[in-house]
Amino acid sequence: MIVIKIGGAAGVDLDAVCGDVAALVKNGQPVILVHGGSAETNALSTQLGHPPRFVTSTAGFTSRYTDRQTLEIFAMVTAGKINTLLVERLQKYGVNAFGLSGVDGRTIVAQRKEAIRIVENGRKLMLREDYTGKIECVNGELLALLVNAGLTPVIAPLAISTDGDALNVDADRAAAMVAGAVKASQLILLTNVPGLLRNFPDESSLIPFISVNDIDGALGFAEGRMKKKVLGASEALAQGVGKVIFADGRLEHPVAAALEGKGTTIA
Repeated sequence: MIVIKIGGAAGVDLDAVCGDVAALVKNGQPVILVHGGSAETNALSTQLGHPPRFVTSTAGFTSRYTDRQTLEIFAMVTAGKINTLLVERLQKYGVNAFGLSGVDGRTIVAQRKEAIRIVENGRKLMLREDYTGKIECVNGELLALLVNAGLTPVIAPLAISTDGDALNVDADRAAAMVAGAVKASQLILLTNVPGLLRNFPDESSLIPFISVNDIDGALGFAEGRMKKKVLGASEALAQGVGKVIFADGRLEHPVAAALEGKGTTIA
């Protein structure tokens, strides 16, 4: 099993990704896709007069503050538009894709955060009424059932809480948990940079390989949202995933290039 996460940032070539996925599936390779939707959520939130707010945790991780209105916009974009259009693209390539979010069938269950601690203008603050969560489990049996039925799951990054609330969850960490639940051999995280860069944004400073024993040190090189990807990689490897690849989603054949070793491999 290969799990592929398609970044929500602008620049990732979705048609190229779907073409590569179709080639794998037609050769008998089972694939699960997880996708983001940050760029389109930002755009729609702004258009609707509810611009995005990003906050930094006390641990230094950046995330979207998700009040109820933001959650509903996020669901519209990810589980609605992006998920449906990805399934449409894959169907055109002859892949029998099956779109769902983590809410459907309790595919992804997360613990809702009662409050989040952030740092803003040098001050530590507590934010409440946040609809984000920490993933506790993924229904790997359901995903295996879909794959064994000849379907290719396409998962939007929403989860269901233990109390039945829909939650926004980080797509990279969702992909990591999915990969662990289905015992994937590889997790490929596609983004709009060549991989993990030692000196961001200098693309010539690409780090081609990181040992799993050195992954904590890699957090020091990660900038912005790349920190979440490194954290997700660590979580995936801890669950038995064979290797994690950060790869460039802007290439003509992004998945094929990743499988050939281009990008940053962590193993």
